[in-house]
Amino acid sequence: MAERSRNYRGPWPRTPGRLLGTAAVRLYQLTLSGFIGNTCRHLPTCSEYAYEAIARHGLWAGVWLGLFRVMRCGPGGTHGIDNVPPRLAPELRWWAPWRYRGVGRGRHASC
Repeated sequence: MAERSRNYRGPWPRTPGRLLGTAAVRLYQLTLSGFIGNTCRHLPTCSEYAYEAIARHGLWAGVWLGLFRVMRCGPGGTHGIDNVPPRLAPELRWWAPWRYRGVGRGRHASC
């Protein structure tokens, strides 16, 4: 029987930062998420998106991607399917986190 999980199951390097970040997201999913309710307007949910973003792209980029995704999910924001890009565009640098804002709208993704 295939193992099912709501979080990303693909391969990713288990570095200390990524483990810390994914553990924080998982802790949120197990505790606070139940109180906030299922109100995300995207698939995957915002916490699943943040988990996968941290696992794929590291703690720094993943946290920024997750933050901007939560901001897009609010009132007047976007909705629908919004997957984490497999690779990020080269112009996304660690010292310019505001550039991560456009990733969910189809920009800055390098397939």
